[in-house]
Amino acid sequence: MIKKEVLIIDYGMGNIWSVANALNYVGAKVVVSSDPDLIVNARKLILPGVGSFRRAMEVLREKSLDQAIVEAVLKKGSDILGICLGMQLMGTAGSEDGETIGLSLIPERVDKFSELELNHRKIPHIGFNQVNSSEESKLFSDIPSESDFYFVHSYRILPNNLNGAVSLCNYGVNFVAGYENGNIFAAQFHPEKSQGNGLRLISNYMHLNA
Repeated sequence: MIKKEVLIIDYGMGNIWSVANALNYVGAKVVVSSDPDLIVNARKLILPGVGSFRRAMEVLREKSLDQAIVEAVLKKGSDILGICLGMQLMGTAGSEDGETIGLSLIPERVDKFSELELNHRKIPHIGFNQVNSSEESKLFSDIPSESDFYFVHSYRILPNNLNGAVSLCNYGVNFVAGYENGNIFAAQFHPEKSQGNGLRLISNYMHLNA
């Protein structure tokens, strides 16, 4: 059986090896690269991320990875899965450390949980929480709705004007936990840290559009 190949985009701000280990576990062939040419020509991408939205976008632009990602996804039709900060970078803009333009693969902005939304809850939102998955979701195929996934984040995307399959989590407010539209996929949680449910989701992603 030929292993399906996936390229993890390495820009120095992600849990790359945790993600790679999870991909290896489900039988994927993993490539880790910061080469724009390899990214443009990859058929399946993962954009991980931990840290500042602003700094991450600065690094992506410095290395011309932003252009490579957009070309691969929008022009060549490559699949992409954004994880945690990686999902947020796919938004139109983010307010962390100052207003910064994102990759605009998800047509919504990223902002910090407000005090009104939190209602005395603490940030970051950390730990396992239920995700109400969309019935149209491919990522959550064979995963029961209201299954638990592991989150660590202080910023969120709200499901205001999004098309496609939108899966939700509630932390004082409903926010986007999972997003799918065409070849664009994203998870606010960390599937690589979400035990069996996360491995199932990663496996589902690897078998999409196969």
